[in-house]
Amino acid sequence: MRKLLFLFAILWGQNLYAQSTPLLWIQQPALSPDGQWIAFEFKGNLYKVSSVGGNATPLTINGAYNGYPVWSHDGKEIAFASDRFGNFDVFIMPASGGEARRLTFNSAKDIPYDFSPDNSQVYYGTEAGDIYTSVRFPSPSLFTKLFRVSINGGSNIMINSAGTEYVHFNKEGTMFLFQDRKGYEDPYRKHHQSAVTRDIWLFDLQTKAYKKLSDYAGEDREPVWGNGNDFYYLSERNGDQNLYKSNIVNPSALTQLTFFEKNPVRNLSRSETGTIAFTQGGELYTLQEGQSLRKINIELSADFNNNEVKNITVKDGAGQIAVSPNGKEIAYVIRGEIYVSSTNGAGTKRITNTPYQEGMLQFSPDGRDLLYSVEHEQSWDIYKASIVKKNEPYFFSATIISQTPVIESAKDEFEGKYSPDGKKIAYLEERNILKVRNLDNGSTVTVLPEGNIFSFLDGDQDFCWSPDSKHLLIASSLGLESSDNVVLLNADGSKPVQLTHSGFNISNPQWTMGGQMIYFKSGKLGLKSSPTGPKQTDIYGVFLNKAKFDRFLLSKNDLKLFDEMKQIDSLANVSKKISKNDSLSHEKQQIVLDFDHLDDRTLRLSLSSAQIGDFKMSPDGEKLYYLARYDNRVDLWMTTPRTHDNKKLTQLDAGSGSLEISPDGKTLYLETDGYLSQIDTETGNKTAININSTMELHSEAERAYIYEHIVKEIPKRFFDPNLQGVDWTYYGNFYRKFLPYINNNYDFNVLISELLGELNSSHTGGSYYPSFDNGDQTATLGLLFDQKYEGSGLKVMEVLPGGPFDLADSKMKKGFIIDEINGTSLTTEIDPAKLLNHQQRIQTLINFHDPKTKATFEESIRPINKNEENSLLYKRWTNLMEHLTDSLSGGKIGYVHIAGMDEANYRLTIDQVEGRNSTKKALIIDTRFNAGGNLHEQLIDLFTEKVTLHGRPQGHILKPTSPEDGSAKPTCLLVSEGNYSDAFNFPYEYKRLKIGKLIGMPVAGTGTGVFWERQIDETLEIGLPMISLSWAGETSIMENHQLEPDIKIQNDYEQILNGHDQQLEAAIKQMLIEIK
Repeated sequence: MRKLLFLFAILWGQNLYAQSTPLLWIQQPALSPDGQWIAFEFKGNLYKVSSVGGNATPLTINGAYNGYPVWSHDGKEIAFASDRFGNFDVFIMPASGGEARRLTFNSAKDIPYDFSPDNSQVYYGTEAGDIYTSVRFPSPSLFTKLFRVSINGGSNIMINSAGTEYVHFNKEGTMFLFQDRKGYEDPYRKHHQSAVTRDIWLFDLQTKAYKKLSDYAGEDREPVWGNGNDFYYLSERNGDQNLYKSNIVNPSALTQLTFFEKNPVRNLSRSETGTIAFTQGGELYTLQEGQSLRKINIELSADFNNNEVKNITVKDGAGQIAVSPNGKEIAYVIRGEIYVSSTNGAGTKRITNTPYQEGMLQFSPDGRDLLYSVEHEQSWDIYKASIVKKNEPYFFSATIISQTPVIESAKDEFEGKYSPDGKKIAYLEERNILKVRNLDNGSTVTVLPEGNIFSFLDGDQDFCWSPDSKHLLIASSLGLESSDNVVLLNADGSKPVQLTHSGFNISNPQWTMGGQMIYFKSGKLGLKSSPTGPKQTDIYGVFLNKAKFDRFLLSKNDLKLFDEMKQIDSLANVSKKISKNDSLSHEKQQIVLDFDHLDDRTLRLSLSSAQIGDFKMSPDGEKLYYLARYDNRVDLWMTTPRTHDNKKLTQLDAGSGSLEISPDGKTLYLETDGYLSQIDTETGNKTAININSTMELHSEAERAYIYEHIVKEIPKRFFDPNLQGVDWTYYGNFYRKFLPYINNNYDFNVLISELLGELNSSHTGGSYYPSFDNGDQTATLGLLFDQKYEGSGLKVMEVLPGGPFDLADSKMKKGFIIDEINGTSLTTEIDPAKLLNHQQRIQTLINFHDPKTKATFEESIRPINKNEENSLLYKRWTNLMEHLTDSLSGGKIGYVHIAGMDEANYRLTIDQVEGRNSTKKALIIDTRFNAGGNLHEQLIDLFTEKVTLHGRPQGHILKPTSPEDGSAKPTCLLVSEGNYSDAFNFPYEYKRLKIGKLIGMPVAGTGTGVFWERQIDETLEIGLPMISLSWAGETSIMENHQLEPDIKIQNDYEQILNGHDQQLEAAIKQMLIEIK
């Protein structure tokens, strides 16, 4: 570890910005109209530099992210996006530098694209708003709308709602180029060829006509205008993404202008004088057509300290708790670092201080060592922290703490656990092999070989030692494609023993009652979440000792009598059995392992099924404590199995948590939502365990660790061991060199997405979820507006059912104009979003009028948030689809949309299929823009179910809702390029089984199982696609194999945005034919 820390010190201590060192990882370059300057983003700020290179001048210097620069046509101003108010808004500033003015105020993401020909307006893309006539699936984040705003600010006017990215207008401002977005795939995925990839389009503002300009099956993107009808764009049509030239009149006539290999061309820009700029391989280039490429070297005279160090206060965010044997200390992990606090508030000590990830904690039996796992030097290893001075009893107050390796090699070893006698450590090797290391002689035995357990997220395996240190418990399917059961492992490596044989998945087996009982969690009796297994679980106990089982079954009164009788017998022989140095209460008992009739000695310990999280039993087995969600929040519950009493011990009102219990059973230790507390098991009283510490956060070193973690993880966890032929070593080395030129997570997320995008797999890439204190949140009124209305106020086109104005006594109607919000007039100089920021659920006064009668109204409402409005928009859309289906089919055909592959949508689907659509002759199943989950098998069963028996209550023959022969009614499936993940698997299986026809557009082959991994910086997440799928009896996997519809129909922009869903209409036509 010291060697790696030294390397980090060298890396981050360098002055990388001396004038002799050109900058790398330049983002979003934008050429000035005259081609003399390039504006760009670097390390979160904007700069400009001569187009021939040299020393760059800063345009912005602040702690926000400032990027996406766009020059005005006269070169005097630059529009850009900044997140200084918690989201990307459009700003404008002089091209020479100076104060920036904010132009947009909506908390949606706003990115500038272009200026109007007279430079009075800025065109930008936004996730906000939509056209009220559209019948396209409502997804604000998927379909970017094009708006304009005055350079002086004010109202925002929609130009187009097709879903336009990288918009560039021609000189006259009469038409624009754009790239589309059809689905959810990561934008940095490379080399995939499917219907979801981007294409180049032209929109004519005068004729309102759309023209598709690209026809390649892979990526075509980032169009910019050339001279006249010429345009340039980036394409992967010849392998790697390069620069091409074409013409809007004859777009099939192409000229390839660059011929880079391996790494894509990105960030295309062109000046009005013909100079082209772009990035490739982390470097900046310019090109004059007909001339050689020119690499642009940029330098900064300022010395920016890349080793950004922040001292942050640590008060919450704790996880992975471990309690010392005496209960006086609790260890935990915050942002990959280990801390130990006194449980009585006496102090907190930071144990580790590295850029790496440490975790998976356990105290040694004597409490003087703390075992933990650390990922460093290209692998996970097991270390221990130790109190050095013998006269210091606690970690939290220790002056010197040593850290030494316990199990260390080039392989991954983690999740070490001491045996109760302290002589052995059980641990995982390479995630899927369970081993035991003898600490006395260093020997190692394998107690569960590879192929019996599978770890998908580091630290996700639950195994525990028996009190006598001879056995371990784990949940395993023992290599079968079946449910996990409780397996007893012998520490000497002899044959495992399966203790349960349940068809329901079992998890987290544990010991109690001195090793005479095993308890675990099972979904056997709880409500099922069909796609993902049990929604509710119970706690069960298996007794390994018949005598202990018999005693456990005694009533409270019978147990009291039994113990009194036993005490009399014991006292009669006490002198013979107990020496002066022993006592009856401390007499060691051997664990009796009686494997016969275990099913008969299995009890349900919980009294009712619930969404149970962590759980612990008291050492004597008399009390069960568990975290459970009976309503919307998690609380602590206690069950007494002997008396069948159950009560809420402590109200926590938490989202999630974990639980530990003291050896005497008197205290529970909790982590809930990152906070620590202890609870008296008798009274339920809760006492907070305060975390008061600081962390010296080395952000750049932390990012470097995250990068190395990703590079190391992919070869070990990707679904294809051959990584689909990708030279992963090359790309790991290639992208690593850009780390010193990044100081923020926006640019870092681009880096890791570029790296993961090389795998050409679905479910990869990075995601960044920035967090801001008091960032803008724009409330909504639950109204649809005329987004092209240019007068004062807001013109209402529809009142959303369920919204704030959907009240019996509200006067709000279509066509009315909102004039004021909380007394401020909505002139064209005011952005209404500015008045609605931070207004969610706050009483808000709205003044409006009827333009026909001039009548005025005043109403007070509570605005809702955007997620709530999105739900209303989705409900509005499905109601509209149902209405169109019913009206166009004469009431013969039903419609159901499946928005996601999860339990809630499954229940809704059943409700609609068996409810309002039960008497329909046929059914249209719409899966368009379904982002996936895990539901395909259940849906196949639902839509192929046959009815073979009909009930006749009191002799009455009921009218069947299925065809006369009992078969499933005819169905068809609507699919689109936006289907993803399990929304590929369902139509794939539907077609292979010949259930019905697929109608719509092809679906990219994305049916792969993923695990989403949050990093130690929890604002960052990556996808780890680990499970490929193949059809039964076949060896080829479904990933990257596109699914073609039986009837291919593409919705034209001009149709779908104006109330005509051509795909739905084709499905109705097809089903009417089938039911004739």
